[in-house]
Amino acid sequence: MVESRLNKPLAIAAIIVALVLGVLLGVTSGIADRIFGGPNAKTIATSSLESMRAQNRLITFVARYVSVVSSEQERLGGLVSTERTLILPGNVRYEVDLSKLEPEDVRWDAGSQTLSVRIPDVEIAGPEVDLNAAREYGSGGVLATLTNAETELDSANRARAVADLRKQAQAELPMRLARDSARQAIERSFSMPLKAAGFDNAKVVAKFAFEEGADDPSYLDTSTPYNEAISEAQQRRAQGK
Repeated sequence: MVESRLNKPLAIAAIIVALVLGVLLGVTSGIADRIFGGPNAKTIATSSLESMRAQNRLITFVARYVSVVSSEQERLGGLVSTERTLILPGNVRYEVDLSKLEPEDVRWDAGSQTLSVRIPDVEIAGPEVDLNAAREYGSGGVLATLTNAETELDSANRARAVADLRKQAQAELPMRLARDSARQAIERSFSMPLKAAGFDNAKVVAKFAFEEGADDPSYLDTSTPYNEAISEAQQRRAQGK
């Protein structure tokens, strides 16, 4: 009896091991795909989506800008004045918040073998100012000596310089470069698992929400034109439908 009770777990374990080895062999030889219906593109896309969401943020582009600003302060009707100039470099990161990706943002079209991905817009992180490389210059004078004018001007210059760095970062060219980089990275992240699973003809098209419907036939409005809709309704009435 003892030997029988010992042999039963061993037999079950042997069956489990054999099953696991069989599945592994089937995967490598293609048998498992035939038994279970082959890889599913939607499942692969969902796994890729979860993997990307886990990354949290994707840095698509990094740029360095330099701001040069000047401020002047006058007293006594312009009789005395002082001026300060600040040269401030700073780095800006362009990021996509991947945690905002939702299942409805990923759509698979089996007919065209196309995976459409709607991605959140690029966000600007920074600027991270480089204080070690900052340079401040001023004319000095009586006003700077007798008052805290230089301190006030330096503070105003820093605020203006940071705002200017951010304005430069939001210009059309760097934003376009950041978005292009984001599209390519996300398309590659979804495309590689599909290719590895045997979807050699699969195409991934990543677009930002504000781009949907523009310059891409797959996003064109497929609604029936007004004249055609009226004609179809008249035909149905004539046929008694």
